[in-house]
Amino acid sequence: MSIHLNPYLNFDGTTKEAVYFYEKALGGQIVGIMLFGDMPEDPEHPVTDDIKDRVMHAHLKVGDSDIMFSDTFPGMPYQAGGDAVQIALHPQEESRAKEIFSALEEGGQVLMPLQKTDWSPLYGIVRDKFGITFQINVPEKQ
Repeated sequence: MSIHLNPYLNFDGTTKEAVYFYEKALGGQIVGIMLFGDMPEDPEHPVTDDIKDRVMHAHLKVGDSDIMFSDTFPGMPYQAGGDAVQIALHPQEESRAKEIFSALEEGGQVLMPLQKTDWSPLYGIVRDKFGITFQINVPEKQ
């Protein structure tokens, strides 16, 4: 049996901005973005003007991994970021780790600068401008 897991990030009206930010920062490729306004009209569930431009579903491919995204409905409870779940990235090259870390820290907060650790030649933690926390870990060469 095989299973594949991927993060699904929710935002409060900033998903489009986030998807394009992560596409550039992580070197990903946008597979698709579907807005609530792209859905066929349903009189029983009308899509109001304040929802039409919000993202219903977006998909970003980063290497062999997937990140998916969605906006909340206006007025729904929303809590940005947090540390209950973090995204760990494992670039093979130190130069790529530095590029990613630098891009993610723009407008964000460095929680642990990139540095050598007992388990990695380069490891650091950064919370980006959307409140998502990333651990950047370059694996030891075998």
